[in-house]
Amino acid sequence: MSKNLSRAAIGALAAAALSAAIPVASQAQPAAPLQACFVHVSPVGQAGWTYQHDLGRQAMEQALGARVRTRTVEAVPEGPDSERVMRDLAAQGCGLVFATSFGYLEPALRVAADFPAVKFEHAGGYKTAPNLNTYNARYYEARWLAGWLAGRQSKAGVAGYVAGFPVPEVVQGINAFTLGMRAANPKAEVRVVWLNAWFDPPREREAALTLVNQGADVLTNHSGSPAVPQVAEEKGVLLLAYQSDMARFAPKAQLAAVTHHWGGHYTRVVQSVLDGRWSNKPVWGGMADGLVRLSAVSPALPAEVKAGLAQRQQAMVAGQLLPFAAPLVDNTGRVRLASGALDDAGISRMDWLVQGVAGSVPAAR
Repeated sequence: MSKNLSRAAIGALAAAALSAAIPVASQAQPAAPLQACFVHVSPVGQAGWTYQHDLGRQAMEQALGARVRTRTVEAVPEGPDSERVMRDLAAQGCGLVFATSFGYLEPALRVAADFPAVKFEHAGGYKTAPNLNTYNARYYEARWLAGWLAGRQSKAGVAGYVAGFPVPEVVQGINAFTLGMRAANPKAEVRVVWLNAWFDPPREREAALTLVNQGADVLTNHSGSPAVPQVAEEKGVLLLAYQSDMARFAPKAQLAAVTHHWGGHYTRVVQSVLDGRWSNKPVWGGMADGLVRLSAVSPALPAEVKAGLAQRQQAMVAGQLLPFAAPLVDNTGRVRLASGALDDAGISRMDWLVQGVAGSVPAAR
């Protein structure tokens, strides 16, 4: 028995000595989490563009757990401020930076050139770099459906559209909404007020009031706050909400909402970085990909309207209903497309308004 104890003691001492001899660096260590950082043009708030992106961040964080840590910087103006913020984030260890506003593209490209080891993802951009990719959604698909619903429910046949900047994404939305509305009511008209801002609640409110005073009995928008829904509720007109479900702000006015959903996309991007397979291949997904939906459809709608909407939504997801199918005529009477459907290149550089839109596209900023 004493021999056995001695051998056990000797074995334990040998194991301890061997363990002590192994350098610390060679022992397996858990990988450090990826820092994924988000830069936003407006406050996160309770609804709107930035709010939806932040919901996506939260969903990604929940899906990936300890493998990722996130940071958020909100209310960052486009221009020099955004470049400074992105540069600071890259220098502070962010391995992946999401720049979520259109005007962040050029600043992001400059920062990406100086930090080649950091990956950058830009929302809505049209340029890439070896370490910068772009992603976007075909919002215009759900916009067409929202317009069709507006055309069915509007008594005046006049919709008011509060628009941000005159970039192709916004123009696409105006045109798709108008085409959908005129598919339901060929005499419908869409009136536009441009903000030249993404988030400016007082001016969004003022623009919505102006449109109601001009005869619009339906409102929609491409702006970042609940101001337009609140005006619709106050003035007793209809609402096709954008970005978020705005029912909490317009419970009586809202017919449906064109909503954005980024959780799945953000999870896939972060996972690709963790796996070492990230690439700068632009993403432009639509309703079939789950990035955009027509949500919160009012249960108070007539049964035939709900059925017609569901039928068109199914056709849109299946690729059978194309929002920009011919004939396409602009609001000066010029034929833009006589047959077929507009291709992605034509959609992506859209800078003209379809027949039925009152107004024009101002010069780009």
